[in-house]
Amino acid sequence: MTTAGLFSAAVILFAAAVQSAAVKVKSPDGKVMVTVTDTGGLSYSVVFDKREVVSTSRFGIISDGVDLGEGVKLGKTASRKLRETYAMFGAHAKAENHCRETTVSVSSPGGEAYDLDVRAYNDGVALRARLNARPGRKINRETTEWKIPGNPMAWYQTDSFNYEGIFQGRLLGSFRTNEHIALPVTFTLPGGGYALISEANLLNYSDADVQVAPDHSLRLRFHAPPNRDGWMTDAAVVQPWRVTLLARDLNALANSDLIRNLCPSASTELVNADWIKPGRSAWQWWSIGDPLFQDQRQWVDWTRDLGFEYYLVDENWKNWKDNGRDNWGCLKEVCDYAKTRGVKIWIWVHCNDVSNPTTRSNFLDRAVALGVAGVKIDFQPQADVRWVNWYDETLRDAAARKLMVNFHGANKPVGRDRTWPNEMTRESIRGHEWHIIRYRRTLPPAHDTILPFTRYVIGAGDYTPTVFNPKELRGYTWARELAQAIVFTSPFLCYADHPTNYLANPALDVLKSIPATWDETIVLPGSEIGKCTAFARRKGTQWFIGVINGGEGRTLDIALDFLGRGKFQMVQLVDVADRNDEWQRTEKPVTRRERLKLSLRPGGGFVGQLAPLK
Repeated sequence: MTTAGLFSAAVILFAAAVQSAAVKVKSPDGKVMVTVTDTGGLSYSVVFDKREVVSTSRFGIISDGVDLGEGVKLGKTASRKLRETYAMFGAHAKAENHCRETTVSVSSPGGEAYDLDVRAYNDGVALRARLNARPGRKINRETTEWKIPGNPMAWYQTDSFNYEGIFQGRLLGSFRTNEHIALPVTFTLPGGGYALISEANLLNYSDADVQVAPDHSLRLRFHAPPNRDGWMTDAAVVQPWRVTLLARDLNALANSDLIRNLCPSASTELVNADWIKPGRSAWQWWSIGDPLFQDQRQWVDWTRDLGFEYYLVDENWKNWKDNGRDNWGCLKEVCDYAKTRGVKIWIWVHCNDVSNPTTRSNFLDRAVALGVAGVKIDFQPQADVRWVNWYDETLRDAAARKLMVNFHGANKPVGRDRTWPNEMTRESIRGHEWHIIRYRRTLPPAHDTILPFTRYVIGAGDYTPTVFNPKELRGYTWARELAQAIVFTSPFLCYADHPTNYLANPALDVLKSIPATWDETIVLPGSEIGKCTAFARRKGTQWFIGVINGGEGRTLDIALDFLGRGKFQMVQLVDVADRNDEWQRTEKPVTRRERLKLSLRPGGGFVGQLAPLK
């Protein structure tokens, strides 16, 4: 990472004795408050802008068959204020971590004492328990729940294995008892605004989803089969943060850093690492399948012609052979040639080949020796405690060798990319691999308009965007497809289609100018979850507008008041009424006083590029 990772930090500590059975923690702006009580068992509630957004809900862990929240007493507290900023890759260049935190001593009737950490941010709350080490402890399950008042709309997906379900919207009251829902889940709030629930800083603990209770509260559940009924540990237990993210509008939701803020900062070496470099990548698997060794120089040349930084050699390069050379010998030739063209290589590997320290070290050492820049690791099993820790161990080992990582077939993001910034992206998303003709798969139009306000809020996603091949569009348009590269955040921005389809396109110049990370993101008016997503994003002095429309036609009236002073040259790429594989391109100078009026097709979109005129 080339920018300084830590700009400022201020922490203030103080302690007090609790005189009642309730502890209240307010956000720095005073508009979010979480109340923890021991009445009726360890419970919490959340107020946002004077509205109750989480009703009194149970919280805690069942250990060795004992509910550590039942009959507890709250004791002394220690509080602090935290404020820091740090560099990040994604929707904006800097994140602010600003909260009030209170740690409460909790005693249970069985004699076990533990600490409860409670944080209140301006955009949400988070809670976790910390248990002391005890030989042979079993973590059975949790009592943690979220009771969301009323009958809000919920946007969610149900795949807790590799998080590749279709996102959809339903009223919470329509969910069936015992229905399982993957995290994150986004809700509407009464009186306006949104809440998102998820978890953060998952380590030495099982991944979790939620189960619908008879009262339509959502109760946390360990879902990975080895840990579904708990696990044994001798170590201290630090529960992942249980997060309720709060936003007054879609712009605040899409720009929240709460999940990442709840994780430890990276080491100084990683904060300042110049080998961690976001970038764009060509990729052959989606368009042709397995990579052919004899084609690799051409693929490297195509990557160079596109101006992309990286080329990803995907699955089955391990079967390459040529004139007595094994797959590693063939890969060396590709890496050596790519170096002469100014292109860096990423390679695919199955998680089984890097599943333990010995095999992982052997593979990563061989990759580094050839000059590989990053590894795409695929097909991880469900994240029980062992595999949760495997993610961190792999990122640590990769960082020691100056390798970047892309996890595919992976667990959901939990913010640990702040701790390990060499994790550039991960899949855990239903992307273009699920919209491909050879597998007869098609994505519904609403899915893409939900993702920016659900899955992308918790971390980068390797959707592998942007297809121009007319046979693969199937109702979608070039403008929608190119808008994906603007709207969907991935610091390793891996494009799906064959490079020749990009190089022959009349908007090649716009595609080549889209960056992998952003300095600023604005969700534009007219965006509506499940209906339409419109983003304005800035890199340096250039702005890009990306619009992805859902299944119904609509109009948008976009003010350009986010632009700076002076004139900007705007390139507009607009859908053509009767052709998916065409667009109307216009160019004209504009200022921040003007408006952009769009008429969007069902399944269509819009792309705009705005560069300052000198």
